[in-house]
Amino acid sequence: MAKKKKSVPAPLTFDLPVSSIDKLTSIKKKHGLRSASAVVRLAIESFDFDGFQSSNEEHRQISVRLPDDLKAKLAKFAAKKNASAGALLRAAIVELNPKAAPAKKPGKKK
Repeated sequence: MAKKKKSVPAPLTFDLPVSSIDKLTSIKKKHGLRSASAVVRLAIESFDFDGFQSSNEEHRQISVRLPDDLKAKLAKFAAKKNASAGALLRAAIVELNPKAAPAKKPGKKK
């Protein structure tokens, strides 16, 4: 009877904050593990999945129209802060005071 070949797992790609990558590297060195994959396997094996509470809120995509000057401002700060425009928009909306005065529409006078 022929031996079954061990299947090679496909890579799993996901985002991590740099601080988590630093932690992963530190744990890898501390425990003498050979790879980031070994650290992730350790994390999965020791994680309390039953006690996990997701803080991810459901997201929906929206489209808005912004004047060129606001788009430029957003792009400038996204580059300066090394963040996405979406991250800055989400933060701006979260921080928006409900009593803030709406911007006046240019060219509309009564």
